[in-house]
Amino acid sequence: MLEEIKKYEDKMQKTIKALENEYNAIRAGRANPHVLDKITVEYYGQATPLQQVGNVSVPEPRMIQIQPWDSSMMKEIEKAILASDVGITPNNDGKVIRLVFPELTEERRKSLTKDVKKKGEEAKVAVRNIRRDALDKFKKQLKNHEITEDDLKDYETDMQKLTDKYVKDIDVHVENKTKEILTV
Repeated sequence: MLEEIKKYEDKMQKTIKALENEYNAIRAGRANPHVLDKITVEYYGQATPLQQVGNVSVPEPRMIQIQPWDSSMMKEIEKAILASDVGITPNNDGKVIRLVFPELTEERRKSLTKDVKKKGEEAKVAVRNIRRDALDKFKKQLKNHEITEDDLKDYETDMQKLTDKYVKDIDVHVENKTKEILTV
């Protein structure tokens, strides 16, 4: 039956991974190439991730530089960045595209921290929903006489421990991202 609990733990781990990916896309005043992860560029008729059409680097703390492997892609890359929700206008010098990240205003920082906390709460709800689904399944197994009441109690305890562990993990992620955003 341990593989049953393992299955739910894997789902909780995926929730944490999804939260990390969400947080990577939030720009905190410093250049983070992950803000470009969701951007795709039209390349020979295919929607291609931006990282696959050029070299993405961070030459300075508040600048991302994109050097396309094919110089004819400059306009397409610029168009994709402008259409995205990155909120930065690309600078093109004919060879490379630069994204300069401005300092965040106090108001913007507060807005981002609210967003971080909201995403954290959503992740906690997802973890609790996984726990609920697991408990429902275990109760159904008890009803069908597949497990005993003692087994059910053990599974409930195990699921609660897992839930507590992942909720605490989410709190740590929220705290770290908030600290990163508020650091000037």
